[in-house]
Amino acid sequence: MVGGTFDPLHDGHKRLLARSFEIAGPGGHVVIGLTSDSFASHKNHPIRSFATRKADLERYISQIIQSTQWSVEPLYDRYGSAIDADFDALIVSEETLKVAVEINRLRREKARKKVDIHQISCVLADDGRWISSTRIYRGEIDVHGHLLK
Repeated sequence: MVGGTFDPLHDGHKRLLARSFEIAGPGGHVVIGLTSDSFASHKNHPIRSFATRKADLERYISQIIQSTQWSVEPLYDRYGSAIDADFDALIVSEETLKVAVEINRLRREKARKKVDIHQISCVLADDGRWISSTRIYRGEIDVHGHLLK
C-alpha cells in the first residue's frame, strides 16, 4: 500500500510509486490510496479534483507498469483501509513515516498482523530541498525539482 494526494504528480511521487511496484513485484498487487476531495481540502494550496488526479495517476501508471496489478482507492483519512486490510507492506516517504508507524500500532491494537514499512528518501530539488507539491504550487520549482525563481 502507498498513499498520497499526488497533485501535481512529481518526481518524488514517481519514486514512491516505483518503489511500491518494485516491492510488489510481478504478480503482486499495489493498492494506491488517493486522498479524497474532502480529505485533501486541508492542504495549504489548491488541489485538483479527485477524478482529475486519479485519471493522471492511472495514465502514468499504465505507461510504466505491465506485470503488476494495481488499484486506486479513495482516502478519507490518513489511514484509509490500511488498518483493517490484509496486505504486506507500506511504502512511505520521510514525511509520512510517522503515519506508517501509527498504522502498525493501530493494527496491533486490533490484533492484525504488523506490516513491513519501506521508507524511501525524498527526491531533492536543484537547491537540495525536498520536491513537494507545495513548492511546485508556490512556483519555486517544477515537477522535476528545477528552480523556477
